[in-house]
Amino acid sequence: MAGPPPSSRAPLFNREASWLRFNWRVLEEADDLRNPLLERVKFLAISASNLDEFFEVRVGGLLQQLEDGLNSTLADGMTMMEERDLIRDISHEFVEGQYACWNERLLPELAENGIRVLGIDQLDEEARAFADDYCARELDPLLTPVTVDPAHPFPRVINKATCVALLLRRRRRSSFTYTGVVTVPRALPRLVHLPSQGTTDFIFLADLVVHHATRMYKGYDIVSSAAFRVTRNSNLYLQEEESRNLLESVRAELHNRRKGDAVRMEIESSADPEIIERLGTVFEIDPWQIFPVNGPVNLSRLFQIYDATARPELKFHSFVPRELRLTAKSHDLFEELRRHDILLHHPYDSYDAVLSFIQSAAEDERVLSIKQTLYRTSEHTLIVPALMTAAAHKEVTAVVELKARFDEASNIRWARDLEDAGVQVFHGLVGLKTHCKLSLLVRRDPDGVTRQYAHLGTGNYNDITARIYTDLSLLTSDPEITSAVHDVFSFLTAYAENPGYGPLLVAPLDLAEKCIGMIEREAEHARQGRPARIIAKMNALLEENVIQALYRASQAGVEIELLVRGMCALRPGIRGISDRIRVRSIVGRFLEHSRIYYFENGGESEIYVGSADWMNRNLHERVEVLFPVKSPLLRDRITHEILAAYLADNVKSRFLQKDGRYLRSWQSPRGRSRKPPRGDAAFSAQDFLIGVAEGAKTPEDIPVVALRRVARVSNYRTSLSRS
Repeated sequence: MAGPPPSSRAPLFNREASWLRFNWRVLEEADDLRNPLLERVKFLAISASNLDEFFEVRVGGLLQQLEDGLNSTLADGMTMMEERDLIRDISHEFVEGQYACWNERLLPELAENGIRVLGIDQLDEEARAFADDYCARELDPLLTPVTVDPAHPFPRVINKATCVALLLRRRRRSSFTYTGVVTVPRALPRLVHLPSQGTTDFIFLADLVVHHATRMYKGYDIVSSAAFRVTRNSNLYLQEEESRNLLESVRAELHNRRKGDAVRMEIESSADPEIIERLGTVFEIDPWQIFPVNGPVNLSRLFQIYDATARPELKFHSFVPRELRLTAKSHDLFEELRRHDILLHHPYDSYDAVLSFIQSAAEDERVLSIKQTLYRTSEHTLIVPALMTAAAHKEVTAVVELKARFDEASNIRWARDLEDAGVQVFHGLVGLKTHCKLSLLVRRDPDGVTRQYAHLGTGNYNDITARIYTDLSLLTSDPEITSAVHDVFSFLTAYAENPGYGPLLVAPLDLAEKCIGMIEREAEHARQGRPARIIAKMNALLEENVIQALYRASQAGVEIELLVRGMCALRPGIRGISDRIRVRSIVGRFLEHSRIYYFENGGESEIYVGSADWMNRNLHERVEVLFPVKSPLLRDRITHEILAAYLADNVKSRFLQKDGRYLRSWQSPRGRSRKPPRGDAAFSAQDFLIGVAEGAKTPEDIPVVALRRVARVSNYRTSLSRS
């Protein structure tokens, strides 16, 4: 990736540039021939969807601040104007890379495999007849053609709606051109499946709208046409302190989001310059915010090719997650949890155990109350109906986060449904998002004792994303942990602050302070010659105080392995500052979403897992929870199965260089590359963990070099062989 080099004024990388580099890694997966073809199409669509959100949120927020007159210096040393220019250069280069991937590689390879995306002029007689009939029968009733004139102002173009702009000339008055606009209806598939023999054929719906335009604009000559799409600022600007009803405030602001300022316009590169100029004026955007694209506008539509094409040989092989099996001594999950904690690693371990934990609680007469946080959940979730059923005969409390970005509308709907069913619904604390993943049950067990049971996780209560995100779940009846979870719920519903929430770490109360404290403790261990090591896995690393603590630990002699999927502001490999820190990013089949924090602690290792990244928003602007893994057996599983596998990965890992580049393990910083590992030498962590779930792999199959990077080998392998 080209673009300006990272700023050298501070030992930090720019946040937005780091995110764009992450999206380059996603795009690289679309170019990686080791991935099945349709999965590569999917990665390209993911990169487009990611870029949409980046402009909606990050660029939208930046431009809003610049418009308000701000141009402060950022933590990496750049000014906000410099950051805008950096985004401009990298994002335009990135879009060029996306379309080169589509036009030069994916589109031809799809055709070679009998999957074709055709233009209107490529249709045979049968397909053209189908297209004409489809336009008349399905498309035309949903279209509203507009000609812009004093009586017909330019229509309101909603966020990310694909539209077609036209230059029109009346046949009776040929000296003046009008602007025509047609919105491509969202109610129809973006890619229309065509009849064909021996191939799977599609045509973009926008192409059919253009084809149909002559029938809509009778009396006009169509001089030119082009598909375009506008992305708008989608941040919510809420005044929570002044709001009487947060739910209604969020609902009203969601309506405004659809009308936010334009921050980007994509348009076909073949568009007439007059069309581009007129649209640029209408949307009040600068030239750099216009992205001419050599292909279909909105590459995220390519998800449909993946979904609509039944070609399993062109996709990742399917696997069945490992189901939770109770021991012979336990009659139900609760009895099992009284014996020992349960750790689940999704999607390799089935999410059904989490659903069963909540659903069985709703149905179990011994369960007296349920408390639940909800940040994001699926459209057809089983958890919300279970809570509604339970509310008929037990105490049920739900903390629903209304400000979960892009899930606000569904969360408002769930909140209302839950309230109607008798659930006590709360929306967290003013000024803070509720991001922790907690479920707490109170149960009077058969022995007459009333106990609490909890689920704590790194991922959302979403059974759909649980199949494609890697996350960890802990099910426990540990009195210390469940009592602390109870206190966190009191904090969420009553703002009742305890002096401490041990053994949990809770943001924004003590999580940042204690994480930095544990980093500094490792530094002191290293100075005293005791075992000192940090292994941290997260989505993003941006919080400056944490980064400076890691720099100090590196200087003290602590070996630090960081697995950071996305943004990373820390610069590794700086002599005398961070030369003991290694940063790698794994982008693969599953979205790496789990957060794991391992501290060697002089030989008495501690592991914390939870919902928080080392970012400012997680540590200071959200309610987050990290929880300890107490069981030695479960700690060993995390260390010697999960972390060891990630550290051994030489297929999907990219290593962050001190100049900001990410290189594969076989790539040299000086440009000389070896051949990628193949056969037995290639080790993919995600493939290995699938093998563990299927029973075909054990930790014995992890390369020994990885085990040298983690703490001492304990009794995990021995206990594994006994079980």
